[in-house]
Amino acid sequence: MTVSGTKNDHLLQLVTVRDWLRFAVSQMNRHHVHFGQGTDNAWDDAVFLVLRSLDLPIEQLNPFLDATLLPSERQQLLSAIEQRCEQHVPTAYIVSEAWLQGFKFRVSPDVLIPRSPIAELLLTSLEPWVSDAHAINCVADICTGSGCLAIMAALHFPNATVDATDISPAALAIAQQNIDDYGLNDQVHLHEGNLLDALPRGCAYDLIICNPPYVNQTSMDALPAEFLKEPNMALAGGDDGMFLVKQLLEKLSSYLNDDGFLLLEIGHERAHFEAAFPLLNPLWIDTMATEQNLLLIRADQLSS
Repeated sequence: MTVSGTKNDHLLQLVTVRDWLRFAVSQMNRHHVHFGQGTDNAWDDAVFLVLRSLDLPIEQLNPFLDATLLPSERQQLLSAIEQRCEQHVPTAYIVSEAWLQGFKFRVSPDVLIPRSPIAELLLTSLEPWVSDAHAINCVADICTGSGCLAIMAALHFPNATVDATDISPAALAIAQQNIDDYGLNDQVHLHEGNLLDALPRGCAYDLIICNPPYVNQTSMDALPAEFLKEPNMALAGGDDGMFLVKQLLEKLSSYLNDDGFLLLEIGHERAHFEAAFPLLNPLWIDTMATEQNLLLIRADQLSS
């Protein structure tokens, strides 16, 4: 087994966690790996990969930097670094977990790696658009994937029942594991099916959140190898990225209560959204990490 032509015998010189972090960063740079799936640079990605491969806490690097690794641990790290660098597997899939705004979630290649900017807004219970988090009773999370946003919604709207939908049974299996981990089975309920059609009949929601597949075909064709490891159905939104967004908005008014609203992520597709829905005038919301990736649509805008 080799990494960039370096034989295993030479790897015996990599003794400590510090050594392996340096090696991981070098290999990532040499192989031109792409980031953006939980980390945005080689150092953070290497720290996450090395510490979690060794079952060490990611928030405590310094105490372990000069720890000497066992031969079996070195071999494990070598395998992980080769997956990351030679096969361009995202780190989250290698270690089977991802972190979003301080919350830990199980992941697999069956789900999109959690990174939605909606999570940042959920930390403040959607202030100022929601004046009282305890007054939110019904929430829906469409295209839930790993269940990360549904779980964060449940934690920040403590009185809400959260219905989460996805068309993928494999994704829902991961979401259920995450719901179990957070002890939210009484509050978060999973439904298999397409978009809003999977929701319980007759429900009117105070809030619907959705991070749908929205990447347009031109952008899909240019995605780095790491992003192609994610499920295509969680990314591809058709020629203009609006294929599923159109389906969502066609039925949305039937699922919101009179004061309800939709919080929708569309990435860098604002121009395509405005071309597809020229009569809508949504509120565009920026976060610390993104600009014009999120929009808010009120129920009264749909009815008019």
